[in-house]
Amino acid sequence: MREHGGNLDLAGQRFGGRAEDWIDLSTGINRLPYPVGSMSARAWSALPSHAEIDTLHQAARHAYRTSAPIVALGGAQAAIQLLPQLVPLGSARILAPTYNEYAGVLSAAGWEVQEAGELDALAGADLAIVVNPNNPDGRNHAPKDLLALLPRVGRLVIDESFADAVPQLSLAPGADRPGLLVLRSFGKFYGLAGVRLGFALGNAADVARLAAASGPWPVSGAAIAIGCRALHDDAWAEATSARLARDCIRLDEMAREQGWRLVGGTALFRLYETPDALAAQEKLAHGYIWSRVFAHNPAWLRLGLPGNEAEWTRLAEALAR
Repeated sequence: MREHGGNLDLAGQRFGGRAEDWIDLSTGINRLPYPVGSMSARAWSALPSHAEIDTLHQAARHAYRTSAPIVALGGAQAAIQLLPQLVPLGSARILAPTYNEYAGVLSAAGWEVQEAGELDALAGADLAIVVNPNNPDGRNHAPKDLLALLPRVGRLVIDESFADAVPQLSLAPGADRPGLLVLRSFGKFYGLAGVRLGFALGNAADVARLAAASGPWPVSGAAIAIGCRALHDDAWAEATSARLARDCIRLDEMAREQGWRLVGGTALFRLYETPDALAAQEKLAHGYIWSRVFAHNPAWLRLGLPGNEAEWTRLAEALAR
């Protein structure tokens, strides 16, 4: 099992408490999720129809400001799992450090995988992967710089799982360019990771291959109903983006008071350099607040943003100990 946030089982084993006792800030999932509301019985009882899935695709095109071909999948992770089936075996280069599933999935499928520190170093790869904005450090790249790389690689995958609050970074509007594939996550920004919904956008041939590989019912009726509602709610998305921007400033100030240095982040998480990340994680864990540490960098601590005021108060109290 590769290292990820959200591992509350480990937190409970080490520090006690029930899952509901914890504030999980180890992920980049919005702690104030989209209000789901009620759903029809059909969403739970019937197999999704082609028409319903097409309606979900239209909602995603609306939210991502695109007319490109699109396929709904069980989260961005489902698209990652399908990448080895999209193109023939070859060489992959990943802009790193980043989300560790790409290297793991491709290596397991027999790909030659290399990590690179700069965009130019991806040139020449059969498959180049960039997470934009990046997880965990928030590094981002302008669309023009990514598009300049496109003719220099066989296929360019841009993971935009954290791009909802920064649409100006997105390549989704032009995702139908040959050789380009854009991945989007629904669960992070909308705070509904349990729905397991994401999208892949690209040229018609690539999207058709992914759709065929994902099977006839790639997402649930409940995911379709919730996704259609949320992806059309522009007012909620705008208000949420504004709140997250304010909350990032608030969290950064709390971290500065601890003597932690901001390394980077996105609208949904912040990455700090600390004297000892494991000690900082343990300090927070005694207040049942879980954070993310990284084996490759013992100084890095990643925190998601608290949700309601009660969570902010608990974080402040834990930091004050």
